[in-house]
Amino acid sequence: MTLELLHKPGMARLTSLGIGGNARVLAKVRSESGLDELSRFIEREGCDLLAIGEGSNILAGDGEINLALVQVACERKPEAEINGTSVLVPADMRLPGLLSVLIKNGLSGMEGLAGIPGSVGGSIAMNAGSYGTDMQASVKRVRIWTPSRGLFWKDAADLEWGYRHFSTGDDEFFLVWEVEFELSRSTEEKVRSRIKETFEKKKATQPVTAKTAGCVFKNPEGHSAGKLLDDAGFRGKNLGGMGFSKMHANFLENKGGGTAEQALELMAQASEAVAEKFGVTLKPEVIILS
Repeated sequence: MTLELLHKPGMARLTSLGIGGNARVLAKVRSESGLDELSRFIEREGCDLLAIGEGSNILAGDGEINLALVQVACERKPEAEINGTSVLVPADMRLPGLLSVLIKNGLSGMEGLAGIPGSVGGSIAMNAGSYGTDMQASVKRVRIWTPSRGLFWKDAADLEWGYRHFSTGDDEFFLVWEVEFELSRSTEEKVRSRIKETFEKKKATQPVTAKTAGCVFKNPEGHSAGKLLDDAGFRGKNLGGMGFSKMHANFLENKGGGTAEQALELMAQASEAVAEKFGVTLKPEVIILS
């Protein structure tokens, strides 16, 4: 099988937050040859498209979502190819798995990304980051697929990067297929130690094992969204099965039976309170699908 189609997929099973209704269809690309079938599928489907990785930054609405989801989920086991300090990685490799490879090979530069879930492709598409670094900092080039051009490489300098932002520079739907990283030579012991230190720091301050979608709001310039929410009284505030984390106010947790309606209502209340109290506008970091 090169392209697997799943109709009416449940968003609760496709996202780390574990809530949401059903999308229209999910197209799983099982191999490179499946990209030709994907082109025909896109022509045929005629509705909005969204590329997803492991859904670790998505808040999906409770009802029917008129979207065709596309996911790289190859049948072969995702493995990294190492050539000196360059590492070639398929988009469907999990970011924690990549960090394990970097530890074993003593390659440094991505230690600050420890504790971030999701796939490499999804992490590129969001330019995921933490503790002063992000994906862009280590990317050499990205292999991208679009319906009109097929597969092609683009150097990191020719792509658009920003705070939790990545773009190919045009409006066409795209998939991240492969990524080549350029890292620095270190030792297994040093890289392991730095990754462990980063993860332990995160574990002590963020709900890394809870059902969340990562940070809910972007940090406004000159501010910490978490501190603003904390000072506005939203740390630990619940509504039904959803609630802002007691560990870190910028994380929404599904505490069991949570709904998108509850999550969105909490976000609206928090945004309004922060704007009223501090004159600061909070913008969502999580991708909201409705």
